Amino acid sequence: MFGFQQFCAGNDWQPAFYQTLPENGELIATGNSGALHGYVCSLLLAALMGCVLTKKLGVILDSSTTFKLKNGNKRSPDIAFFSKARLQGMTELPSGFLAGTPDLAVEVLSPGNTVEEIHNKLVEYFENDTRLAWVIYPNEKYILVCRSAQEPDRLLKSSDFLDGEEVIPGFFLSVADLFQPLSF
Repeated sequence: MFGFQQFCAGNDWQPAFYQTLPENGELIATGNSGALHGYVCSLLLAALMGCVLTKKLGVILDSSTTFKLKNGNKRSPDIAFFSKARLQGMTELPSGFLAGTPDLAVEVLSPGNTVEEIHNKLVEYFENDTRLAWVIYPNEKYILVCRSAQEPDRLLKSSDFLDGEEVIPGFFLSVADLFQPLSF
C-alpha cells in the first residue's frame, strides 16, 4: 500500500503545506500567509473579541479552528464567530471539530487566493448556516459584506464602518482602522 508519507516523500512539497479539505480527499495547497494578512486578522480579531466578550454574545475563534461541514468537507475561516444561541447547552467547547459553520465567517485574502476559491468557500459557509461573511482585501483596502454566496451585499471602503448587524449586535469598526499605516 502506498501511504501518504511515501507520496509526500516523492515530491518537492511537504505535507505541512497542505490540508485535506474536500470529502473526495483532494489536497488543497494552503500555503502561508504574509505579515499584512496576519496583521489585519489580528486587528479585527482583537476588535471582535472586545465586543463579543464584553456583551457575552458567543465565542470568537481563529484560523487554527476547523469546522466539519454537512458534506464532510472541512473549512477554517480566518476568523469565526459562533453566537451563544448556536452553542446553547455547551458548558465548554469540544477539543475536536465543531459541526457546521460559524454565524460570521471572515476571510482575509492572501495574494495566492483566487476568486473561485473564495466563492467556493462562501457557498459552503452559507450552505452550512453561516449568516454573514466578510471578505477582506487588505492590498486593495476594501471589504465585501456577504449574506449569501450569490453577490456581495455591500462593498466597504476606508470611509465606511464595518457593522456586526444582528449577528454581532453593537459591533462597529471603522474600515480605515484595519488599513492604517504603521505609526510607531
